[in-house]
Amino acid sequence: MLWEPTPESIRNTRMAAFARWVEERRGLSFGDPTDYDALWRWSVDHLDQFWGDLARWAGLLDVPDDRVLTDRSMPGAVWFPGTTVNYAEQALRHATDERPALVVVAEDAEPVEVPWAALRMQVGAFAATLRRLGVQRGDRVVGYLPNVPEAIVAFLGAAAVGAVWSSCAPDFGTRAVLDRFAQIEPVVLVAVDGYRFNGKEHDRRDVVAELRAGLPTVRTTVAVPRLFPGEVPDGALPWAEAVRDEQEPVFEALPFDSPLWILYSSGTTGLPKGIVHPHGGVVLEQLKSGLLHQDLGPGDRFYWYTSTAWMMWNVVVSSLLSGATAVVHDGAPAYPAVDAQFALAARVGVTVLGTSPGYLAACQKAGVRPGDDHDLSALRVLGCTGSPLPAASYHWVYDAVGTDLQLTSASGGTDVATGFIGSSPLLPVVAGELQRPNLAVAVASWDEDGHPVVGELGELVVTEPMPSMPLYFWNDPGGARYREAYFEPWPGVWRHGDWLEITSRGTCVITGRSDSTLNRGGVRMGTADIYAAVESVPEVLDCVVLGVEQPDGGYWMPLFVQLAPGEELTDELAGRLRTAIREQASPRHVPDEIIAVPGVPHTRTGKRLEVPLKKLFQGVDPARAVNTGAVDDASLVEHYVGLARDRASSR
Repeated sequence: MLWEPTPESIRNTRMAAFARWVEERRGLSFGDPTDYDALWRWSVDHLDQFWGDLARWAGLLDVPDDRVLTDRSMPGAVWFPGTTVNYAEQALRHATDERPALVVVAEDAEPVEVPWAALRMQVGAFAATLRRLGVQRGDRVVGYLPNVPEAIVAFLGAAAVGAVWSSCAPDFGTRAVLDRFAQIEPVVLVAVDGYRFNGKEHDRRDVVAELRAGLPTVRTTVAVPRLFPGEVPDGALPWAEAVRDEQEPVFEALPFDSPLWILYSSGTTGLPKGIVHPHGGVVLEQLKSGLLHQDLGPGDRFYWYTSTAWMMWNVVVSSLLSGATAVVHDGAPAYPAVDAQFALAARVGVTVLGTSPGYLAACQKAGVRPGDDHDLSALRVLGCTGSPLPAASYHWVYDAVGTDLQLTSASGGTDVATGFIGSSPLLPVVAGELQRPNLAVAVASWDEDGHPVVGELGELVVTEPMPSMPLYFWNDPGGARYREAYFEPWPGVWRHGDWLEITSRGTCVITGRSDSTLNRGGVRMGTADIYAAVESVPEVLDCVVLGVEQPDGGYWMPLFVQLAPGEELTDELAGRLRTAIREQASPRHVPDEIIAVPGVPHTRTGKRLEVPLKKLFQGVDPARAVNTGAVDDASLVEHYVGLARDRASSR
């Protein structure tokens, strides 16, 4: 145990205040100080009471219990039928002159504070522009933008009119963006001309031109200047003009299940799936996460290192729902020095800082001591997600960052735009463990036969509905792809694809993905994007890429290539492969190593053996990792077994 709340600190949390309110309303008792496990058990046993009480306590909705969850089916649960809500209205309701809505940080500029009133007026202006452009409820508005305030204004403006938002980061290449945006047929594209990262400028004007050509449904492009402020593409609307007529926003009253945004699956087995989440469900889940689990409210400054391609960007924006100030960072995670995120936290008074296990490991390996080098007195929570956080990093945080803070590790995802397992200010922090399942999330670990297990690894499942579970996948009218993604092999039970151990004490340990998603620093990408880039190089006949979580918290991403007869893996060819991935897919997913192999094993239906090969490099016994009877060329597997053995012996 590395940190423990006091009875007094527990009683002063919003979670305890909510519990006391429920106790008085329902005639219950959760203990003094509040017992989190008792509160969680009530929340999952009485979903209608929990979500109705949270909506009422937070000032969102007031409905009777029997109108909260009228159909518990998964998928297809029906929440708060007949009620209306608008995410943007809820995010902007905390207007005050005392604190800013945003603190904007960039590599090339001093921090800038954006007042609540200014944010509201800009959102109102952009929403009015969308209406003048003919954008209607349900139309798609997309952003090709870095983590800048224009992205937040555009998103909230789209939400205000009932349009559906989607975004990609500008480090994604043309093909990767079109794979996502083309399928949802947007009518407005908000695009930046370039971005700065790690002290360098990246011109994206050519990519924007290709996107405009490849998205025939786009009627208007709104040009956001970043590198070339005096230049506007032909026929585009300048950002300054789009937000010129500042005004109070007009919010459409939308049904609770109206689509809010489209996030994307990794695209492991084809085009990335468009995951559609609802206004009401996201508002409720993010209020729960912010107000209760992170104890977030007015006066807090919430920062999480992210790009607009990761759902944590949506979480940063959602901190506005709790009345907190969102810290918006456009830049590299370790620029100009490895401790950049801690320096930023000290500079602008961050109270909740979120990052990745990889970043904490990099700081540890560099020998930095942020608590000695920076004034982190405002920091009370250090959050971490994206991949499992090893116990060594817990110890380093409390040694080198500070002893009087809560270190939280969370597991959730793009699929639900929130967390399954995470933090509670009522509970201690134990090295290497996540504190508990989140309130109203019926998490369990199941073995392959569908039986709950404790103290051993199983599949992470959710056995009851959550308000922010996807409404549907885009272009999946019958819901077949949706059910296949989450509700197989157990119909009516959500299978997430993570390995989970629930300990006898109720804490949780996530050991990695049970599928083949590439997840580097929390930014997920499917292998299909990598294959498309690699296979554009003529010397390559076949390839397979793996994302291998390491026991020390590291992440190893090798690319194995089968070359055409007579070809060799020279430095020049390896360089071209890396360039192809960087430009066509993502610079964040350039492989750590490129290794020539005699071939790539597939299933008998032609699928690459990604998960079995990944297990080999995680040390799983070959007989358990690979069913060679299901492989098209079993002899190839032995080559990878040898590579895994050699790598293990050299570490």
